[in-house]
Amino acid sequence: MIALRLALNELRRLTAGRLPRIAVVGVVIVPLLYGGFYLYANWDPYGNLDKIPVALVVADQGANVDGKVQRIGADVAAELLKQHTFDWHEVSAAQADAGVRDGTYTFAVSLPAGFSSALASPGTFDAKQGMLILTTNDANSYTGSSIGTKVVDQIRRTVAAKAGAAAAERLLAGFAVIQEKTAQAADGAQKLATGSAAAHDGAGTLASGNATLASGIGKLRDGSGELENGAGQLSDGAGRLATGLGTARDKTRDLPAQTARLASGARQVANGNAQLAAKANVVAGAAQDFTNAVDGSKEALRTALKAIDLCPKAGTSPCRISDPDIENALAALDQLKPVRQKVDQANADVQAAAGQVNQLAAGSRQVADGAGQLAAATPQLTAGIASAASGAGQLATGADRLRDGAATLHGKLGEAATGATKLADGSAKLRDGTAQLASGSGTLSEALAKAAGQIPHPDEPTRKATARVIGDPVAVRSVGQATAQTYGAGLAPFFLGLALWVGAFTLFMLIRPLSRRALAAGQRAGVVALGGWLPAAVMGGAQAILLFGFAVTLIGVRPAHPVGTLAFMLLTGFAFTAVVHALNALFGPAGKFLALVLLVLQLTTAGGTFPWQTTPDPLHPLHLLLPLSYVVDGLRHLLYGGGLSGVGTDVAVLAGYLALGLALSTLASHRHRIWTGSRLKPELVL
Repeated sequence: MIALRLALNELRRLTAGRLPRIAVVGVVIVPLLYGGFYLYANWDPYGNLDKIPVALVVADQGANVDGKVQRIGADVAAELLKQHTFDWHEVSAAQADAGVRDGTYTFAVSLPAGFSSALASPGTFDAKQGMLILTTNDANSYTGSSIGTKVVDQIRRTVAAKAGAAAAERLLAGFAVIQEKTAQAADGAQKLATGSAAAHDGAGTLASGNATLASGIGKLRDGSGELENGAGQLSDGAGRLATGLGTARDKTRDLPAQTARLASGARQVANGNAQLAAKANVVAGAAQDFTNAVDGSKEALRTALKAIDLCPKAGTSPCRISDPDIENALAALDQLKPVRQKVDQANADVQAAAGQVNQLAAGSRQVADGAGQLAAATPQLTAGIASAASGAGQLATGADRLRDGAATLHGKLGEAATGATKLADGSAKLRDGTAQLASGSGTLSEALAKAAGQIPHPDEPTRKATARVIGDPVAVRSVGQATAQTYGAGLAPFFLGLALWVGAFTLFMLIRPLSRRALAAGQRAGVVALGGWLPAAVMGGAQAILLFGFAVTLIGVRPAHPVGTLAFMLLTGFAFTAVVHALNALFGPAGKFLALVLLVLQLTTAGGTFPWQTTPDPLHPLHLLLPLSYVVDGLRHLLYGGGLSGVGTDVAVLAGYLALGLALSTLASHRHRIWTGSRLKPELVL
């Protein structure tokens, strides 16, 4: 109760007049002015980039790609102008350079003349990098230059993705062509294998035929040798024949006249022989008749003897000569046998002579006829002999040529036999080679077919999608566990906490840390310290409430945990006022300077703008020690959402600073019970 009365007394003192009230209002709204307006000014600077003047130079002349003119630089420029990210001004290179120099443009982006050609150069295997030219001037704005660097890097990534996608699409299209041609090659290899198998069969047949040919040519060569010998013999014989026929021709010149005479004589001889034959036939007939008569008389005698009747009287039986007697009688005739033999011999000779005479007559007649024909044909014979003699000469000449040709043929056939042998060997090798070719072609066909199946050949939509992924293989999917909507929202935890420290600092420009009256009255140190802090705590709480309301309602901060955020800001205000109160209570006017030093240290170590790990290592202990670091961390979790497990630590640290501040204030109150010369007459008054 005493501490509360002390606090109320201090508040009444602060509001006792008009100016004090204005001063109280002023110090209460200091955090609002500091934090609120700073957040307002920096709430969404990236949303106003379209007001930044930027020069755009398009000097790209385009490039011919696959028969089509591509102007990538113009396309990029059109896309930039369409997006309205900046206040783009398309100007010349000289205007852009001068504008960046004099501050007309914050920075300039140039697409040089060979931009499209460079991007198309990988297709010609003379690859060059496309160049984007960024012209900056930090005298215009360092942040603007940094933004320009990021913008150009984004343009570079976009262009690189498009160029990479185009190159990848051409590559994938090439894969499709390769796959198609490989499949065709596989079909061709299969056909080659089939043809090679047929060629192998044909080569086998050819090898067999060539072997037979070689054997046949060998035999033909041997035969041509014999032909050569025979032709030589024929030449010799034809020569002798020509000589003999020449002689015959010479000897038969008179033959027609001689044959004519021969025919005439032969005809006379034939006529004489015919007369002789007629006479001989008469003699032969007579001789034969005599012989026949002799033979017939014996039989007639036997018959007659048998018919003789030796008893011619009537009434008596006839008396016949007995057969034996007849035979005996006839046997007597046999005594004439030698004579008969001579007769028979003479008859045979006569008959034979008659036959010979007849043959002679017939032969002489034929001779006469032949002689006549010979006489008639002899002129043709002699002419034929003459022709034969001439032909025999030509035959001899031809036989000589035949012999020479046979010799040449024999030599050529020898060469042919050698060639045929080599051809047979080559055909055998060809047969073996075609077998290997057929096997290799089959293997090649299988390998090509397998390779064709492994070569990618996507359809056009898939190819385009794949090309886009190849050109820009990595995409970013942001998963915001806790997200600040704007740049200002991202800085809000830092500036809200910083504004509460500034607010606590300004409070003690009006509030007395310790009540002198209470100290003089001998009040307990803790009561005096609490009574001195409570007015600052009330006003610090008011600062936190006003700052929270302004940030939420007017600026647009949307806390994920509104109640928790307000409570945490109240705790922060209480802790900060306790710390500043302790500094002022302990060190008097120097405490304000120490509070200012702590403000500067916390500005650099709290990690409000950049991660605290980026600060120099010697500052890391200060980050872990000073309270603003925990305020920033706690507000981030409460404003953006996400896990709240770390907020407990932040609350505990602030509560610890609150307790530490009150403890130090109590110590100061205890010390200030004793008045010293320095207290009565301080060396420095602020």
